[in-house]
Amino acid sequence: MHRLIVVILAAVDAAITAAVGIAATLAPLTLLWVLSLGGTADWGALWPAGAVVWQFGNLVPVQVTLPGDYLAVAGIDPGAASFVLSLAPLAFAGFTAISAARSGVRASRAESWVTGVIAGSLVFAALAALIALSSGTGLAAVNGWQAILFPALVFSIPLLIGAAVTEWCEAGSGFVARLRDRIEAFPHGWGEVPGLIARGSAVVLVGLFGLGALAFAVALVLRGGEVIALFEAAHVDVLGAAVVTLAQLAYLPTLAIWGMAFVAGPGFAVGTGTAVSPAGTQLGLIPGIPVLGALPESTTPWLLLLALLPVALGALAGWIVRSRLVAPAVVADAEPAAGDEQPDRIGAQAAIAFGIAVLSAATAAALSALASGSIGPGRLAEVGPQPGAVALAVGVEVLLGAAILLLSPRRPAKTARARDAAPPVTPAPPPERVPEPQPAASAGRLPTDPDSTATADLGPRRPTPLPPLD
Repeated sequence: MHRLIVVILAAVDAAITAAVGIAATLAPLTLLWVLSLGGTADWGALWPAGAVVWQFGNLVPVQVTLPGDYLAVAGIDPGAASFVLSLAPLAFAGFTAISAARSGVRASRAESWVTGVIAGSLVFAALAALIALSSGTGLAAVNGWQAILFPALVFSIPLLIGAAVTEWCEAGSGFVARLRDRIEAFPHGWGEVPGLIARGSAVVLVGLFGLGALAFAVALVLRGGEVIALFEAAHVDVLGAAVVTLAQLAYLPTLAIWGMAFVAGPGFAVGTGTAVSPAGTQLGLIPGIPVLGALPESTTPWLLLLALLPVALGALAGWIVRSRLVAPAVVADAEPAAGDEQPDRIGAQAAIAFGIAVLSAATAAALSALASGSIGPGRLAEVGPQPGAVALAVGVEVLLGAAILLLSPRRPAKTARARDAAPPVTPAPPPERVPEPQPAASAGRLPTDPDSTATADLGPRRPTPLPPLD
């Protein structure tokens, strides 16, 4: 495909991604302006509010400054009038990342992935700069360079990863393809190590995220009464309940990562000096957000067995990787050369197990960092899991499971070469046929058995003389 077309398509992908993200924030805010504020609505504040929400969803910290009259009415300490919101609703960043990865895949398949990555990144960064320069409000403010850089990174990094992975898997020419061919030519199974590490880590990470979402869903079902009670205590109307529900839905990926940290063992915090983990729960005063009612007030030591689930995911990844590594293709017609032996792959298997653990731990730490931050002043400045603790727990658990499957001895499979080397089996001969006895042939007649070797006497039979009578 021509490079100009690739540039246009990449630019369109970036523009659509930014437009959909902005529309997802402006649509509910517009309904709120119309139904709640009515004729007194300040429509000039709609665009800045929507822009700030989009930037906040794309990992940009927001500086909130409460007005003095609100502090007097609400009875809030003036020292808490200004604080930072940095616990982002990851649904926005997730949509941006997925859309960027799909754009990178298309650019790679168009055989111009470098052009697509550069064009898409520049266009999205330009749109983020335009949004940052055209918005701004006194109540919630963002740093200018963060409002441009962070959304651009949220789009550019998945864009590059999607293009590079597709290029590695599908490209037949180019720099990435040549690098892949050189690495795959390494002997003793080392050429397969990078691809198998990526495959095993993907299995582990998808499983961990799924376990985290399942853990949160179970907590939500078990403590649904507390969630409903917090909804009722908020005293909001139908419109307010809808807005609160939409805001909590935007935080579902964040809560799933909290559940992942809980399953792995370290857990997470909901304020300074708090902890929610299988080993124990220590909660102080928490905000009256309905979804936080799902947090358990106490835990049982039996929940420590949840740490076996990441071990099982590591074992599953090791089994999938080993099934692709240990069974190389054998040509049945090839004759083994002198001194030719099956290469020892223990080193490659150990490297794969260690690589899966390290990559899984690093990604879990990155997810934990994205799912932690501040939601208010004071003790609410520390919310979410600790990236270092989660990385250590996930790394050790996954390494244990992957090493069990990858490094345990395995009975060698019967290959085509072994079958060809076996002596051929000679079939047993059929039993010899024994001719049946035939009656004596009469004069002038041939034997009835065609297989009989007796000849027939066609002449007259000489009479046998009788013995003399006494």
